[in-house]
Amino acid sequence: MLNSMTGFARVCRDIDGISFAVEIKTVNNRYFKPSIRLPETASFLEQDVEKLLRQNIYRGAVNYMLRYKNVSGEPMYEIDSASMKSYVEKLNSIQHSGTIQCNINLADLLLLPGVVRPHEPENEKAEQIRKAVIGVTAQAIEQLKKMRAQEGQSLFDDLKQQCSRISGLIEGIKSRSSIVVSEYQSRLASRVKELLANARLELDSDTLAREVALFADRSDISEEIIRLGSHIEQFLANCQTGEYSGRRLDFISQEMLREANTIASKASDAKICNDVVEIKSCIERIKEQVQNIE
Repeated sequence: MLNSMTGFARVCRDIDGISFAVEIKTVNNRYFKPSIRLPETASFLEQDVEKLLRQNIYRGAVNYMLRYKNVSGEPMYEIDSASMKSYVEKLNSIQHSGTIQCNINLADLLLLPGVVRPHEPENEKAEQIRKAVIGVTAQAIEQLKKMRAQEGQSLFDDLKQQCSRISGLIEGIKSRSSIVVSEYQSRLASRVKELLANARLELDSDTLAREVALFADRSDISEEIIRLGSHIEQFLANCQTGEYSGRRLDFISQEMLREANTIASKASDAKICNDVVEIKSCIERIKEQVQNIE
């Protein structure tokens, strides 16, 4: 079945004294486009997170954000004593030179670049964090997929309704096209007889037949009707069997619109043209909805 590209998931878990929170939001995009935001202390997990996202999300702009804090009291950042000492020595040197008078505040020194840096976990701790993050992310992805599947079902219901509407209009056009030529023949014969009445001339049946044959050939839309009906069948089949069929459905909908335009250009009947306008309106609705499908 279909999956929407729009979804949201949030999962929070406390694991081994660390509180993890993962948020994933997805919106429409022609390709898979990840945006991963991790704390500095977990930046080493970016490739693992992206790999997991790629394995489960085929298409869409994916915004992933991880937050976590150590509730056990262990520090997640450390002070680089060497950097701080270097700053203090340089400031003292400037102060002793007499050019600038200043008071050194250690709290202010913590804001300088390189003084406070993320605490790099040891291998064992890093592996624990990796497993925890991957586990919470996997839960968030499953939650996201359920929401996208629900949205996809709503999209499918609407697409099926639009296709049913088009199929009904096609049947009406098919019935109408079978009598258009005979009506044209009657109108043409009546009009020509009126014009020739005063001249006391008779209508040549062969000439009338040739004109009717030319009209029938120019306005024949049987092939377009068959192709449009076939596109509808392919569209519905891909909706039911293709898990990642958004691009394919987009292509089929473009072909549907092309056939509808051809019918409109060839049909010389007001009723058929009105029905084609309705068909094109349904196809535009389909094309709009298809942009949301994974």
